[in-house]
Amino acid sequence: MLRYLLVLTFLFQFFTAQSQEKVTLNGYVRDAGNGEELIGVTVFIPSLKAGTVTNDYGFYAITVPKGTYDIQYSFVGYKIENVKLELNGNTSRNIELSTEAEQMDEVVIEAKPLDENVASVQMSKNTVNMTQVKKLPALFGEVDIIKNIQMMPGVITAGEGTSAFFVRGGSGDQNLILIDEAPVYDPSHLFGLFSVFNADVIKDSEIYRGGIPARYGGRLSSIVDVRTKDGNNKCYEVNGGIGTLASRVAIEGPIVKDKSSFIVSGRRSYADLFLRAAGEDNIVYFYDINAKVNLKYNNNNRFFLSFYNGRDVFKFGGDFGFNWGNMTGTFRWNHLFNDRLFMNTSLIASNFDYKLGLDDAISGFEWTSNLQELSLKNDLSYALNTKNELSFGYHLTGRSFSPGHIQPTSGSSFFSELKLEKMYALDHGIYVSNQQKVSDKFMLDYGLRLSVFQNVGTADVYLYRDPKDNVQQDRTDTLHYDAWQTIKTYVNLEPRLGIRYALDEKQSIKVSYNRMVQNTHLLASGTVPVPFNTWNPSSYYLKPQLADQIAGGYFRNFNNNMYEFSIEGYYKDFKNVTDFADNAQLFFNDDLSTEFRQGDSWSYGAELMLNKKQGKLIGMATYTWSKTMREIPGVNQGKEFPANHDRRNVVNIQASYDLNEKWTFGAAFTYSTGRPITLPEGKYEFGTYNPDHITDRNRYRLPDFHRLDLSVTLNPRKNLSRKWKGQWVFSVYNAYNRQNPFTVYTRTKEDDDGNVVGDGTEKEARLIYLFPILPSVTYNIKFNCF
Repeated sequence: MLRYLLVLTFLFQFFTAQSQEKVTLNGYVRDAGNGEELIGVTVFIPSLKAGTVTNDYGFYAITVPKGTYDIQYSFVGYKIENVKLELNGNTSRNIELSTEAEQMDEVVIEAKPLDENVASVQMSKNTVNMTQVKKLPALFGEVDIIKNIQMMPGVITAGEGTSAFFVRGGSGDQNLILIDEAPVYDPSHLFGLFSVFNADVIKDSEIYRGGIPARYGGRLSSIVDVRTKDGNNKCYEVNGGIGTLASRVAIEGPIVKDKSSFIVSGRRSYADLFLRAAGEDNIVYFYDINAKVNLKYNNNNRFFLSFYNGRDVFKFGGDFGFNWGNMTGTFRWNHLFNDRLFMNTSLIASNFDYKLGLDDAISGFEWTSNLQELSLKNDLSYALNTKNELSFGYHLTGRSFSPGHIQPTSGSSFFSELKLEKMYALDHGIYVSNQQKVSDKFMLDYGLRLSVFQNVGTADVYLYRDPKDNVQQDRTDTLHYDAWQTIKTYVNLEPRLGIRYALDEKQSIKVSYNRMVQNTHLLASGTVPVPFNTWNPSSYYLKPQLADQIAGGYFRNFNNNMYEFSIEGYYKDFKNVTDFADNAQLFFNDDLSTEFRQGDSWSYGAELMLNKKQGKLIGMATYTWSKTMREIPGVNQGKEFPANHDRRNVVNIQASYDLNEKWTFGAAFTYSTGRPITLPEGKYEFGTYNPDHITDRNRYRLPDFHRLDLSVTLNPRKNLSRKWKGQWVFSVYNAYNRQNPFTVYTRTKEDDDGNVVGDGTEKEARLIYLFPILPSVTYNIKFNCF
C-alpha cells in the first residue's frame, strides 16, 4: 500500500510540474427541466480537437492552455449548447441542457464533436437509452432494461421467460449487476419474467462486455451499471402506470429547491388480489420499492442516499410457500478537492436471501439462506492535462455467506434443526489507470487492478483422503480457524488495456485486453439461475475463476453520426470454471467441496451492430456468432463439450417509429439457434433400480428460437391547460404464436389417453413451452411540474 501511495505522489508532482502554464475548466452538466446530472455528456473544444465526457456523477474536468475557446456540450436527445469562455485561470462552469422537445428553433453546428462510437477508446460497451426502450414492446407492458440488454450484441439468453443472460461465453453468475453501485445477486421477478429494475426511476444504464475499466472487478464476463434518478430539484412530479399484471407510481420533487431533492417509487403485481377474491389458496406476487435523497451542500460537496427493496412471494394451498428478495443501500459523497481532483466515496450494503417453508404439524419446516455484503469504495479521478486523465482507488468488501438453515416450525415436526456453517470473506481491490491521448489518431487506456481475496474464519475445514471422491467422502482430519483468521489468500493482478486508432473522423479501429478475477461462485447444476441456488466464496478447495479476453473491432459512423456501425471479434479463455459431477448433491451437504469440479472453458465469436440514433425511425440490428466450449476433469469423461448457453447464431432487431405526436409503433424480433441439452439415451438395470443411461453432456440441441413482439403507443392530443398527460401502450408478445421450447424432459412413453405403452421401459421426449400470443395494455400517467 505504501509503495502504491508513493507512486501516486510522484505522478502528481511530475504532471503538476509539467502543466503549470495550463488551466482547468470543470463543472456539472444537468438537465434544465429537472436538475438531474447527465452522465456521458461530451464536452468538446473544436480548436484543440480535445474533449472529455461527464463521469458517472455528471462531473467533468479538462485542462487546457490559457486562452479563449468555443466549447460544445452535446448529449443524445438534448440541444447542443455552445459556450464561449475566456480561460485565464481555473474556471468552474455548470451547464444545463434542454431536451430537443424544448428546442424552439433549429440550431446548426458547424463543427460537431466526434461520436463516442468512433472517438472513444472504449469498446464492447452499450448504453441503454430509456426514452427509446419505453417505445419498444414489453411483456405484459412492463418495460424491462434486462430484456433490452438481452438484445445487445454478444449477449445470449437462456430461453423464454428468464432474466438470465450470458455474455461472451460466461455463465449467468459471471455478470456483475449494480444498482447505484450496490450488487444485485438475483435480478429477477417471477422466476425471470421481469427484472427488479423499475424503468420509471432509471436515469442511466450501461453494459460492458469487454475492455472493462480497471475500477470494476469481481466478475468475469460483464458489468451492468444502473443509476437511478436523483429526483427533480425544481418542481414536483408524479409518474405512474396501470398494467395488465402490475401497477407502479413514482413521486419526486425538491426538498430545498435547486439544492436537495427526493424520489420514491413503488411497483406491485396484483394477481394475488384476484386469487384471494376468487377464494384461491395459491398466492403469487412481487413488489419493488426505490427511494433516494440527495443534497448539494456546495459545488465541492454532494451527498446521496439511495435504497432498494424487492421481493417475490409464492404460496400454494395455504401450506407450502417460498420467497426471495434483494435489499440494497448506498451512501455516496462526491468531493472536489480542487479544479482537477474529484473523489467519490461510497458505503454500500447488499442482502440477498430466500426462504422455503411448509406449515404443517407433522412435516412443518422453514429453510433460510442469505448472502450479505458491506463495501467501502473510494474512487478518484485527476485531470492531468488535455492528454491524460488518471483514475485510481481502493475497494474493500466483506461478505457473509449463510448457505442454509433448516428448522422445524412445531414441536411435533419430524424435521430436526440443521445449520450449515457460515463462510466469510474479505475482498480488497486497488487500481490505477490512465486514459492518454497520444495524438489526434492514437489513444490509449491502460491500467492495473490488484485483487487480494481472503477466505477467513470462523470455520472448520475438512480434509479428505480423496477430495474428488463424492461417493465415499472419507474425511481424514479437521482444521479449525478462529474468527478473522485467514484460511486461504488469493492474490491476482488484473491488467487492462484499450487502444484506439482513428482512420479519420468517421471511422476507427480498436483493440482491448482485460483479465478479470471472480471470487464468488454460484453453485448451480442447471442452465437457468434460480433464486434457490447457493453462493460460495473461493476457499480452501475452490479456486478463483480467471478470464483473459482480447477483442478487436472496426467502428464507422454514417450520415452525420445518425448511424453507428461496428464489427467486433473476441477470444476469451477461462480458468477454474466450476461445474459438478453427475448426480451431485448441492443442498445441505457438509461435504460440498467433494462435489464440484474446476476446469477450462474458451469462447470466441464475432458481433455486428447497426444502430440508428436519430429521426422518426430509430432502432438497432445485431448479429452474433459465437462458440463456447468446456473441458473439466471428471465431467463428461474429461472430454470437451459445449457449454449449456452455447448458441451459435443470434439475430436481434428492435425499432420504433414516431408517426406523429400521437402515434408511435414499435417492434422487436429475435432469433437464435437452439441451446445444448443433455438427454438420456436409454436405461439399464441395477437391482430393482432402473436409472437413465446418459452419454455425452450437451450432445443434443433444442429447436431454434424466434419471436416477434409488437407495440403501439397512443399519446392523446395535448391540452396545454392540463397539468397531466396520459399515454396508452398496447403490446402483443409473440405475435405469430410461436411455440418456443423452454426445455425438454423425458418420461415413460404413453399413448394419447395417458396409458403406458408396452412394458414401461420405452422413453419419450416431451417439449415444454411457456407463452402463446399474449396481448396486454398499459395506461401511463404523468403529472407535470406543480
